[in-house]
Amino acid sequence: MSLFVTLAGNIGVGKTTAARLIAEAFDLRTLQEPVVDNRFLAAYYNDMTRWSFTLQMEFLLRRIEHHRQVELGENSFIQDRSLLEDPEIFAKYLHGLGHMTDSELDLYFDFCRMLIPTIRQPDRAILLTCQDVNVLLKRISTRGRQAESRIGASFLRGLGAYYSTFGEVCQRKYGIPTLIIDVAELDIRTPNGQSQFLERVEPFLFDDPHRYGSGRLF
Repeated sequence: MSLFVTLAGNIGVGKTTAARLIAEAFDLRTLQEPVVDNRFLAAYYNDMTRWSFTLQMEFLLRRIEHHRQVELGENSFIQDRSLLEDPEIFAKYLHGLGHMTDSELDLYFDFCRMLIPTIRQPDRAILLTCQDVNVLLKRISTRGRQAESRIGASFLRGLGAYYSTFGEVCQRKYGIPTLIIDVAELDIRTPNGQSQFLERVEPFLFDDPHRYGSGRLF
């Protein structure tokens, strides 16, 4: 049976780089996060209150397409950002900030309850963490996506609070084994960092996932 792995983590934490490394090392196909060609992302960062609900619906539908692709294919896949981060983190956080109304959040979750149970869920999740928002901001600046230029430290800290419990949510609520790797000082863009990262990931993917995680597997 094919393997379906998903990556999770705050903006700028290095999910795209991690997905590329895992795909190349273990012959997985990459499902890239739909941000470069997203129809609403630039408008969202200019006016979150107007566009948060629209953007969350766009992401939900695009990620559902990813899961359908996994179901229909015979390959193993690595997903650059999980579908579950949208309902469990982003939608709740944006609602808490006042960018989504109660009715919009309820409607969004109605769609989630209808769609998510009908698709294949990942076999493994890898959560990348970095509590230092200055590191995240530097990485966001380095990759130079114009739409993300308005992201600030306070917004990343708020997301980080949700991510602090996301590993447990994946395991307890969805039954997905989750490996948590702190990449604040582990630079996976360097050869040494890549080697250490893949040494952690390989046994988690291909052995019993509950044996690994150095105490951070929920």
